[in-house]
Amino acid sequence: MFAPGTHTESEALAGFLDDQLEALRTAAHGLTDEQAKQRPCRSTLSVGGILKHVTHVLRGRTQPRVVDADGYAVFADSFVLRDDESLGGALAAFDEVRAAFLADVRATDPGAPMTEPPAPWYGRPEPTPSVQRYALLHLVEELARHAGHADVLREEVDGAQAAPLHLAATGAPGNGFVQPWQPV
Repeated sequence: MFAPGTHTESEALAGFLDDQLEALRTAAHGLTDEQAKQRPCRSTLSVGGILKHVTHVLRGRTQPRVVDADGYAVFADSFVLRDDESLGGALAAFDEVRAAFLADVRATDPGAPMTEPPAPWYGRPEPTPSVQRYALLHLVEELARHAGHADVLREEVDGAQAAPLHLAATGAPGNGFVQPWQPV
């Protein structure tokens, strides 16, 4: 968990973003490829698909994408860990992009001007003048939403919960409140 302190705004944003990224990665701890692809709820989401999607989104921070029919097809595919893809490959890509993304956030001036790309799904068909702070706070919101999805999906797959998974994934000992997750 990102600890309180006398952080710069960029450091604080990177810290909160990294907390959500750690939660997403932790949701996949101990899963097999088959489990990572399971869609245990009514939606089409899986833990592996969410990791792949977040990797796609983080890449978009430094490699903007075109918002058209082809771009939407790539975006839609980012939610699915296909049969020819593995959880290990998705995690490796996630880890690689995560480090570069966080370095970019730490180097960003939150007040710097930027242009937010169109978001026709939100009824915003044109680019909009904005500042980096808006984009980074929006990413905190989106990553928290996806981390929550991953928590629910993981619990549906095998009953594992976030806090015990976190202890197991980081090798931390248990305490009076929670013990590390162990596979059944």
